[in-house]
Amino acid sequence: MQTPDSLIPLPGSEKAAPTATQLDSTPPDETMDITVRVRRRKSLDPLVNTASDVTKRVSRGQYGRQYGADPASLQQVADFATAHGLMVTDTSTERRSVFLRGTVAQMSGAFGVDLTMYRDADGREFRGRSGPVHLPAALIEIVEGVFGLDDRPIARTHFQYRQDTSDTDGIRPNALATDPAFTPPQLAKLYNYPTGVTGKGQCIAIIELGGGFRPADITAYFKGLGLKAPSVKAVLVDGGKNSPSTADGADGEVMLDIEVAGAVAPEAKIVVYFAPNTDRGFLDAITTALHDTKNKPSVISISWGAAEVNWTKQALDSFNQAFQAGASLGITVCAAAGDTGSSDSVTDGKAHVDFPSSSPFVLACGGTKLTAANGSIQSEVVWHESDTSATGGGISDVFDVPVYQQQAGVPPSVNDGIRVGRGVPDVAAVADPATGYRVRVDGRDFVIGGTSAVAPLMAGLIALINQQTGRSSGFMHPTLYAHPTVFRDIKQGDNKTVTGQKGYASKAGWDACTGLGVADGQQTAALFSTAPVS
Repeated sequence: MQTPDSLIPLPGSEKAAPTATQLDSTPPDETMDITVRVRRRKSLDPLVNTASDVTKRVSRGQYGRQYGADPASLQQVADFATAHGLMVTDTSTERRSVFLRGTVAQMSGAFGVDLTMYRDADGREFRGRSGPVHLPAALIEIVEGVFGLDDRPIARTHFQYRQDTSDTDGIRPNALATDPAFTPPQLAKLYNYPTGVTGKGQCIAIIELGGGFRPADITAYFKGLGLKAPSVKAVLVDGGKNSPSTADGADGEVMLDIEVAGAVAPEAKIVVYFAPNTDRGFLDAITTALHDTKNKPSVISISWGAAEVNWTKQALDSFNQAFQAGASLGITVCAAAGDTGSSDSVTDGKAHVDFPSSSPFVLACGGTKLTAANGSIQSEVVWHESDTSATGGGISDVFDVPVYQQQAGVPPSVNDGIRVGRGVPDVAAVADPATGYRVRVDGRDFVIGGTSAVAPLMAGLIALINQQTGRSSGFMHPTLYAHPTVFRDIKQGDNKTVTGQKGYASKAGWDACTGLGVADGQQTAALFSTAPVS
């Protein structure tokens, strides 16, 4: 397509062509939906930065009025869309978004892009593009990003089944009592989580980009633990569905997240936001959860992600700003740090970190291998069983080192020995599937690990802390880094999975494998029992 002279590239929207088989051009009359994200009317930086706790939070209503999109900017985007024959299906000041629907031909003309169909190695077909999105000059200064023109899968799950070749699908069902695996309540006891609280009055949001849950499985699982099943509700975003299928798909992720968070905080309300696995779906699910005035989650658990190199700058910026908004609202965001060590599944010979866990406003969750006996911890080391089964962690290529990490001893990146950026992870807990979590998926009992389990485990802990203190913990990082003694330091192991042993080793204090270490739940709760928040 020849781009009209009246359109110019939107900075940060550049995207490489998919590494997939190109099919025919997308049918020009096919209908599609996109999200145009508009810039804030006022910067959040004076209120939320990485130097200190957020001492003056805003309500969801205040956020929209003070820091949401300028209605005039939303109208400019709507007028532009209407002039190109596109339908405005919704607008949101809080989410700073204009939601548009139109045909492929209309979208291609409006945004100056060529859209082509592709098929990846897994047989999934999707729209793809290369190069930048284009906009009129008048919109360049007010538009932060355009999402959904390209709907290639963006993220992957960070969970792993314990492997067993004796089972037909290669995953081990029906864990025996003698297995070195744990139920979430056992872990809560081992990790000294607060007692006498159940998460009552709290809402945990879980972001899912596929799979689904069956209420019967939830009922059976919690009955087996001797607990009342939590309230679990599905919210559908951008056509996402609660669509359970089989245990070897994304259902494992969904059930792991629900069962771990729910078993730690059984009286918390759990709301699962289902969206398509695209950058648009992922972003819209997050902003929906953040600004959900009905369910009002105080903590969000994310177990999906991909290496920073796989994201556009517009996506990195928009997601990061969404997480900053969460901090201003008093919402804690937990995200898995990845399951393939320092490579993060990239094969370019460099170390990488996973996003969104690398956002400075996200509590990045790494993994350990835990051994316990008779109700006490025997050993805990960095999770690293193989090049494809190890905790993520490293130094961000995108985000600078946050102020709260400046005294933590974050090392230079092993890629160049110079850059010191945001260090990942912040915290850790058991993630090795060999010493993993007992869960139920699609009518069967399994042992599952991965840093995907650590994010909901931490979310459950934070729900307990929030109930105990009577208010949300919110942006926890400055307080946690100022009190590293509430963590049990993990000093053995590494996550070096890049050829040539490129990666990071554990050490005393913070490291790029397990962060500050494993949180002592009750000591962590005590940190937030007196912190003044208005």
